[in-house]
Amino acid sequence: MLRPSTRTILAALLLSATTSAHADKIFVSNERDNTVTVIDSDTLKIIKTIPTGKRPRGMAMTPDYRELIVCIGDDNRLDVINTDKLEVIKSFAASGPDPELLAINHKGDLIYIANEDDSLVTVMDRSTGEAIAEIPVGVEPEGMAVSPDDSLIVDTSEQTSMAHFIDAKTNKVLANVLVDTRPREATFTKDGKEVWVSAEVGGTVAIIDAKTFETKKKLLFDVPGVRPELMQPIGIRFTLDGKTAFIALGPSNRVAVVDTATYQIKNYILVGQRPWHLELKPDGTKMYVANGMTNDITVIDVATQKAEKSVPVGRLPWGVAVKPGQK
Repeated sequence: MLRPSTRTILAALLLSATTSAHADKIFVSNERDNTVTVIDSDTLKIIKTIPTGKRPRGMAMTPDYRELIVCIGDDNRLDVINTDKLEVIKSFAASGPDPELLAINHKGDLIYIANEDDSLVTVMDRSTGEAIAEIPVGVEPEGMAVSPDDSLIVDTSEQTSMAHFIDAKTNKVLANVLVDTRPREATFTKDGKEVWVSAEVGGTVAIIDAKTFETKKKLLFDVPGVRPELMQPIGIRFTLDGKTAFIALGPSNRVAVVDTATYQIKNYILVGQRPWHLELKPDGTKMYVANGMTNDITVIDVATQKAEKSVPVGRLPWGVAVKPGQK
C-alpha cells in the first residue's frame, strides 16, 4: 500500500503530465544556431531543440497545425517540421534562393515564399513541394501575407520600399504601393479590409486599404528618452478580436500597443533587446516576442499589457509560431 506522501507525489506528477499534454507548443527559430526551440506554454520550459538547415528565419504553421514550414535562408530551401514528432521530416528545395518569410493560404495547399536574392515570390504546391509559379516583384522581397479569403497576396520589397498586391488566381501584380524605407512585414487585419506594413528604417507602419490600395494612415512611434532612429517596427500581430495590434519596435526594445479603430498608440511595453517577430497564443491571452539580441522570448499578458517573463532560447531568435495544445 502506498504511503500518503507517495500518493501525493504521484498525483502531482500525473497532474504535471496532464497539464503539459494540454499545453501549447511555442516554436522559435534561432538564426545563428540553425535550430528551432520548442517551449511548453504552461511550464515555459524547453521541450526540445530541433536542428535545421543554415539560418532559419520565417515560419508558418499549416492550417491543421501538423506541420511547421521554416525558411532556411542560407541553404535555399524550406524545412518541414512535424509538430508531433518535433523533427524535420522533409525539405523543399524548390523554394527559390534565400527564402526569408513565407505565408500559407487558408486551404493549406499553397505556400508563398519571398526570395530575397532573386526579386521573386515563389508559389509552391505544398503537397509536392514543387514551384508552380514565380512572380517578379521589387528588390529584396521580405514580407508575405495572404488575405482571409485567400484571394489576395501581399509581398513587401525592402530596397524598392513597396508593398506588392497580387491576385491569387492569376498570380499577377495588381498594385505597387509605395511605403517608407525598408518594409519588413505585411499583415492583414482580421476582417481583411486593411494591410498593415511595417517599415523598419522609415520607422512607420502604413495602413493600406485592401480594396483601393490607398494608404489610409501612417503610424509614427515616440518613446520619451529613446532616439527616434531606434523606433524600427518589424513584426505585427492582432488580438483575437482584431481590436488591438502589437508591433515589435526593434532596437527601441519596445512593443507598441495600438487601437485598430482609432489608430492611437495606447502603450509601449519594455521587452528584451531588439524584438523581431511575435505571435499570439491561440486562446488570445499571451503574446510571445522573439528578442534577437538577448536570445530570449518575452511573454506578454494581453489583457494587462504587461511583460511577465523572459524565456531563454537559442542565439539570434527571429520568428515565432504556436501550435495549440490538445483538448
